[in-house]
Amino acid sequence: MSLLDLRLQELHSRLEQKEITVSDLVDASLKRIRAVDGKIGAFLNIDEEGAKETAKKLQEKLDKGEKRGLLFGLPAALKDNIVTEGIVTTCASKHLENYQPIYDATVVQKLKEAESVVLGKCNMDEFAMGGSSETSAYKITRNPWNEEHVPGGSSSGSAAAVAAGEVYFALGTDTGGSIRQPASYCGVVGLKPTYGRVSRFGAVAFASSLDQIGPITKNVEDAAYVLQSIAGYDPMDSTSANVEVPNYLSALTGDVKGLRIGVPKEYLGEGIDPAVKDAVMNALKVLEGLGATWEEIALPHTEYAIASYYIIASSEASSNLARFDGIRYGVRSANASSLLEVYEKSRSEGFGPEVKRRIMLGTYALSSGYYDAYYLKAQKVRTLIKQDFDRAFEQVDVIIGPTTPTPAFKIGELIDDPLTMYLNDVCTVPVSLAGMPAISVPCGMVNGLPVGMQVIGKAFDEATILRVAHAFEQSTEFHKLRPSL
Repeated sequence: MSLLDLRLQELHSRLEQKEITVSDLVDASLKRIRAVDGKIGAFLNIDEEGAKETAKKLQEKLDKGEKRGLLFGLPAALKDNIVTEGIVTTCASKHLENYQPIYDATVVQKLKEAESVVLGKCNMDEFAMGGSSETSAYKITRNPWNEEHVPGGSSSGSAAAVAAGEVYFALGTDTGGSIRQPASYCGVVGLKPTYGRVSRFGAVAFASSLDQIGPITKNVEDAAYVLQSIAGYDPMDSTSANVEVPNYLSALTGDVKGLRIGVPKEYLGEGIDPAVKDAVMNALKVLEGLGATWEEIALPHTEYAIASYYIIASSEASSNLARFDGIRYGVRSANASSLLEVYEKSRSEGFGPEVKRRIMLGTYALSSGYYDAYYLKAQKVRTLIKQDFDRAFEQVDVIIGPTTPTPAFKIGELIDDPLTMYLNDVCTVPVSLAGMPAISVPCGMVNGLPVGMQVIGKAFDEATILRVAHAFEQSTEFHKLRPSL
């Protein structure tokens, strides 16, 4: 068994007993990356020298018997839209191919305080726009379970790196499902915290009212450890919520007796693969066996979520990406002969097709004469979707459904069909619009590919969704399955 297959507590016990060193953990991770990442393509940048130096410093601290951080010695990876001081941060775009930040994102600072070891930066869809890694300017990441299939996105590399056993955990960002969807496709755990629970300072913005940073791990307990380390108020982020952070680890009791589960009929209807539906229904039976009850509920405005989301997200992207003009940020075109051409050609050459598509859609939705008809109406629909959840949570404690309508699709299958690609977010987008927390946990296999169950909770009640996901996980074996690479 690889060291990276062990639970955090098991690793810390071995470190304390001097059975292994922090360098052993880092070396095991680097060895695994060298062995499999040529096939998977999870990483864009590996800071091997920095990781080894950090490992030595942490080992010296351990040898002195000093107090350890919560994530002490654990090799981790970051999605490449989370800025890291001195390490190139590209957002998988040609526009930022040489961008070396001069500061760390707040979550990176918190990982360092928790004494994790950041190994490198992971591939993603360009500027987090996509659901398959196929919009990356550099490479396509492949699903460790079947290399002909996508790993999901936009946190493609983060999920694939964890599933392939290359790192202990990874951080991703979730705007409309970009942590949960790849976690489902890759058979790992992905947690989107409540909007405002984790600081966005240092995350390159896609859609500022939707973006959230969260963990991707091999099991629920580890997700609780990582969330405990990165959550909390940050004065550097104006959208950060000054809400007390509970002890997430104490929530993992395994007890769900009397828990009320709502199952939206909209999440199990048309467009959901019957095999995925069966896997979720079987998961509900497991929770029933643990003492929970479930009932069908309605979230009537779900059908408008995709349209609302893509108008809002694209409008915010249009605004946020205006800075990448070849002057303030981004690569400047060598073919420009005037100021206007600098803007036009730098943006035309620097952005890929999907990013351009969303900028154009967002600019149109915000333009004079169309703002009220599109953007304002989408925001009103967003409020209705939030109210659907609020009403549901008056009757139930959590909401459960599939994370994605189908298992992972094949590479190239949907890249020329963006509308169908967008519909893969039908189960995750409503949660993002409402700002609720949700976790995807493996619940079955379909044709050799993993599928995930999504557990949705009330705002700032990550503790309950972690408790439910953990109880289910402890009663099943899906989280122990590993791809054969």
